[in-house]
Amino acid sequence: MNLRKYLVLAGVSVFAPVGDSLLSYGMKQVGNISVRDIPDLLLAITNPWVGIGIVMLLGFFASYMTALSWADLTYVLPASSLGYVLLALIARFALHERISLTRWLGIALVSSGVGFVTSGPEVTKRPQRPRMADDSAATEHP
Repeated sequence: MNLRKYLVLAGVSVFAPVGDSLLSYGMKQVGNISVRDIPDLLLAITNPWVGIGIVMLLGFFASYMTALSWADLTYVLPASSLGYVLLALIARFALHERISLTRWLGIALVSSGVGFVTSGPEVTKRPQRPRMADDSAATEHP
């Protein structure tokens, strides 16, 4: 795997937890809103923390789509689970949330599984079906 692919996976792993954390921080400032009240939803976007969080989550989505264009979902999703560790650290130290020992153990368990997943191939090799003589004639255009 080349540097560009590592950077894309790093983007997936960093943009999501940072975006989620900023969104959480901003929504705590905004207060309770309801999906039924569209103006409140739109007004929430004007909170700078919510807006930056959305931009970061768009960065996550772009990185995620890029990663899925060259790797299997079963490789990309677990590889991005390192974001859980970052999210827990941000939640604990920046948002001052309490994280129980059980949650820390769960995060450690999920993250340790990443090693198993990343040791395998990033793309499933699909067998090529043999080309028949008729296939080339059918794809030619007069």
